[in-house]
Amino acid sequence: MTTQRSAAIRSYWQDSRADRYCRALHPVGILFALVFFALSMTPSLLPRVWYLQAVATGISVAIGYGVGCLIAWVVRICGVSPDWSEQWRRRGWWALAVAAVVVIPLFLILGSWWQQIVRKLVGVEDPGRPLYIAVLVVSLVVAVGVLALGRLLRRATRALTRWGKQYVPRPVARIASVIVVALLVVFAVNGALIRGIVAVAERSASTADRGNHEGVEKPTAAELSGSDASNEEWDSLGQEGRRFVVSGVSPDEISEFTGRPAVQPIRAYAGVESADTVEGVAQRVVAELERTGAFSRAVLGVATTTGRGWVNENVARPLEYLYDGNSAIASMQYSFLPSPMAFLADRQTPQDAGRALFEAVYEVWSELPEDSRPKLVLFGESLGAYGGQDAFSGAQDMIARIDGALWVGNPNFTPQWARITGGRDAESREILPVIDGGEHVRFASSSGDLDIGGQWEEPRIVYWQHASDPIVWWSPDLILNRPDWLREPRGADVDPGVQWFPFVTFWQLTFDQVFSTNVDDGHGHSYGADAVNMWADILEPANWSDADVERLYEKLAG
Repeated sequence: MTTQRSAAIRSYWQDSRADRYCRALHPVGILFALVFFALSMTPSLLPRVWYLQAVATGISVAIGYGVGCLIAWVVRICGVSPDWSEQWRRRGWWALAVAAVVVIPLFLILGSWWQQIVRKLVGVEDPGRPLYIAVLVVSLVVAVGVLALGRLLRRATRALTRWGKQYVPRPVARIASVIVVALLVVFAVNGALIRGIVAVAERSASTADRGNHEGVEKPTAAELSGSDASNEEWDSLGQEGRRFVVSGVSPDEISEFTGRPAVQPIRAYAGVESADTVEGVAQRVVAELERTGAFSRAVLGVATTTGRGWVNENVARPLEYLYDGNSAIASMQYSFLPSPMAFLADRQTPQDAGRALFEAVYEVWSELPEDSRPKLVLFGESLGAYGGQDAFSGAQDMIARIDGALWVGNPNFTPQWARITGGRDAESREILPVIDGGEHVRFASSSGDLDIGGQWEEPRIVYWQHASDPIVWWSPDLILNRPDWLREPRGADVDPGVQWFPFVTFWQLTFDQVFSTNVDDGHGHSYGADAVNMWADILEPANWSDADVERLYEKLAG
């Protein structure tokens, strides 16, 4: 009776869908999936929370399986098709099983250990290791889901091929089917799906834009946009714009620190809905500059924002301290979307906005007498750095038209940054390029990197980027190409064990970006008070000693 029940269970299992699914798996694919599982647990630039590690691992496993199957198919097409006996097949499956039993727990433990090392490098608290069991479970679910989707697309291709071969030769039908299915996938992802996600995000962001951050109230100083004296209505500035105009330092705060008289810093801003075009919004910002007398100040900063209008106060406030408040900062909102959504939906508008704002300001500034106009400086972070540099045709154009710039955390797709980095001096590293011996343009992970010897001529341009910032180093090229920064010695806050692996490294850095700001200043995409030292080196303001700059750094860092 027991034997009959066992036989029935075994027969049911063999005929079940799960068994048919497992038997359909290719052993070479499984071998590569196991290898990619191990590689996905290796360290990257930043520590990953367990669920992001699980997704990255699951995708990597599915890709590894696909790569293995592709290799086996190519070998078979080339005429190599070994006829293994049933005994050798069983031995092969047992060998795979033993390898999985060894490799999976080993690399779960190693992965946890590697993540601890990365956390220490960037100052992130260690949450412990137990959740790495969940990594295994979730990654398998993700891998099976991706594999199922791949098989669905394969079935669709075969169905189209069967239909098409009625009218054209089979090879032509097969090629056409692959192209049609690929185009449909691209359209679904890049077209309908992304547009739908962006539309929902934009509606949500537009609603949130009407709210205020805690403690943000309408300013009373006439030098600030949104005040009663301003041409810009307070409610029109947007959530980040309202925070920006009230987040500057007051004359009293400046005087308390410097011991010298100070004036109210100017902050000019316009919201995205204040005009029908980005050029129109930019003109409204210039009108605010003219209203407040900004063109008679000692320094005028033009800041290109991130998508929803955010400006990093760590970069903005030092200018106000260094010039005793005799400063003006101009900025504008060009979208409701946060940077990740803006990146997916529209890379053109940040460039249009950066160019429109600079050209509008430059048109007025360049007509002023050289001995009485303010120093003109530019800055922007992330998508703001990407958009702000589009006002220039190249580094020489930038040098010729402004008095200084601080570009922070440039995305890898920034054309200007890429051209300058690509033309670096021989023997200099990609993470800290040297450009023409550092004559005008210098790169730094921290302010100490700016001192590379030689004369630093004015105007001075600084590209501030951390070796551990995935926003700077992420690129689709990582899928198949090893970048220079992974051929050269790693940065100080990057684990020396970080390596490049096809497909895997791309997904690791993709998910590193999600929490790239959740690390200590000086790491990842978190750029803090070191901007004080950067601006002091770029502009060398009068009446500021090295000790004064250090005191300001400590104050703002605190």
